[in-house]
Amino acid sequence: FGSRFQALANTHRVWWPHLLPVGAMKSQLVGALPLLLVGMAHAVTPVQKVIQLLENMQAKGKEEKHQEQVQFAAFKQFCDDTTTDKQRAIKEAEETIEVLKADISKYISDAAQLTKEIAGHDEDIAAWTGDEKAATNVREIEKADYDAMHKDYSESVDALQRAIAVLKKQAYDRSQASLAQVSRLKTLTLIPAEAKRAIDLFLVQDSEDPAEGLEVSAPEAAGYEFQSHGIIEVLEKLLDKFIDERTKLEKEEMNGKHAYDMLMQDLRAQIDQATQDRGEKAETKAKKLQAKADAQGDLTDTTTTKEADEKYLADLTATCQQKASDFESRQQLRAEEIEAIQKAIEILSSDAVKGNAEKYLPSFAQKAGSSLAQLRSSAADVPQQRVAEFLRVQGRHLNSRVLSALAVRVADDPFAKAKKMIKDLIVRLMEEANEEAEHKGWCDTELSTNEQTRKEKTEAVETLHAEIDELESSIAKLTEDISELTKAVAELDTAMAEATKLRQEEKTKNEQTIADAGEAQTAVAQALTVLKEFYAKAGEATALVQQQPTAPEIFDSPYQGMQSENGGVIGMLEVIESDFARLEADTTAAEATAQKEYDTFMTESRVDKAAKSTDIEHKTAKKQDEEQALTTKEADLEGTQKELDAALAYFDKLKPSCVDAGVSYDDRVSRRKEEIESLQEALRILNGEDMA
Repeated sequence: FGSRFQALANTHRVWWPHLLPVGAMKSQLVGALPLLLVGMAHAVTPVQKVIQLLENMQAKGKEEKHQEQVQFAAFKQFCDDTTTDKQRAIKEAEETIEVLKADISKYISDAAQLTKEIAGHDEDIAAWTGDEKAATNVREIEKADYDAMHKDYSESVDALQRAIAVLKKQAYDRSQASLAQVSRLKTLTLIPAEAKRAIDLFLVQDSEDPAEGLEVSAPEAAGYEFQSHGIIEVLEKLLDKFIDERTKLEKEEMNGKHAYDMLMQDLRAQIDQATQDRGEKAETKAKKLQAKADAQGDLTDTTTTKEADEKYLADLTATCQQKASDFESRQQLRAEEIEAIQKAIEILSSDAVKGNAEKYLPSFAQKAGSSLAQLRSSAADVPQQRVAEFLRVQGRHLNSRVLSALAVRVADDPFAKAKKMIKDLIVRLMEEANEEAEHKGWCDTELSTNEQTRKEKTEAVETLHAEIDELESSIAKLTEDISELTKAVAELDTAMAEATKLRQEEKTKNEQTIADAGEAQTAVAQALTVLKEFYAKAGEATALVQQQPTAPEIFDSPYQGMQSENGGVIGMLEVIESDFARLEADTTAAEATAQKEYDTFMTESRVDKAAKSTDIEHKTAKKQDEEQALTTKEADLEGTQKELDAALAYFDKLKPSCVDAGVSYDDRVSRRKEEIESLQEALRILNGEDMA
């Protein structure tokens, strides 16, 4: 019995820190046992109450040990599930961050490249605009030179024509004033010096007096008497020359203007194309920069969420590991406690004790916060016959029904009528040629405009389809992200509610434990007071006897109570009292620790919930913006598709009259030219000219 109690005292001092030395306790218990057995037969003693308390403690310890095992199993399952979810979320966030960083780098690179290309277009536009201005300046200078030169030629031709008309009137003499037209030629800048000298010579010869040396005065001399054709030939040659040079000048002006118009057309086309390319690239650049900004926002949100999850996971892991370690220690301690209580019951050999320790003493080994779980939780007869034959041959050669039909008419109709028919036909063919040229120009313009429109609208439709697909994909990803975040927030709310419920239950239990521990201390103190007073009075009995007179001997010694057993029982009661006091102090400390852990958990959960709620708001706003953009793009697509369909319908309408159907425009022009040449050749035959 002594060795068993020694083991109890050495192994479980947490329960019995104030036990007496083994030898003294042994002697006291051995001496007290007979008296305890006697007392049990007659009344309930404090020892019996201690034994019953120990038995209730043992049952309560086993029940709480089992409840703690069930509670820890649920907590461990929560730790495992939450750790797996957070590790998966962190891994997905890391992958998303890598993708977002790569996208941001790509957007920056694309924007930089587009900036260079836009600058290149700006340089080209500036250069072509400069070329356009320079060409316009040169053209204006050339036009001014042409106008001045053309005016000089026109004035010279007009003056020559009037002078020749004056000189050719040779049926009568002229007055001097009529030669002013000839004299005026000397003032023209284009008249060569040789011609001016001839004019001067002509005028000097005319000015000499033919009646000089005659003594009788003659009538007034005529200003000019026609003498020769020399001066007229000179002037006519000049007139022909000036007319030819003026005609040449007009052709050069026409060619220059045509070349200028072609150059300006090319420059404007290049400028328009470069401007369009620049605008498209500027729009693409803006989209790239917006996409970069969106990606940066997503990166920030994802990084914040990942960091919060990592912190939460680290805290959760530490908490779970600590709780697992605590659980093992608590389980071992509870097992040892139950064993110690059993040994104490065997030592005291008792079966019943009443008191508040029935419910609370086994709770001493509980650690605060054991029920609190750290929950955490994207186409004329001989000449006439020759013409008819010629037309037949040409009709067969050119496969021209017009020439073949005309050959028959020329052979049958009168000569004059045939000539008129050919002339009319030539005129008609030339008119047809002009009309077809005008129609060809109109067709070219309309086809070119329609082709450009079809190209632009097709590109716009394809671009809109791509943008719509991108928006739909982004909206679906945002919807999925919002759903996951909403679910996570709901899980946090559930965890916080559960933690609050457990905390409230634990707080109520701890408060009750503290109150009852105080009550138990009071009860034990009362028991100790009773025992101590009794044994104190019993001790005084000896002194009183000694002071009394000597009496007849009946008992060998006065009765002083069970002084030898008194020390052990009182010692155990004092230990029990200190255990209740320690239970009250530890439960109070455990309550404070549990409340602190609960407050920490709730703060972190609220922060995590706020971050996820903010992320939900951002993604919801972005989703709404993209849904609005999607609606706009779909409306744009519908309008653009209608414009494309209209352009295609107009192209189909242009095909019958503008698109080549078997014979090209060049072939029709060539055949019509050959028909006209054949008709002109036939006309020459009818006029008596030989065929070439």
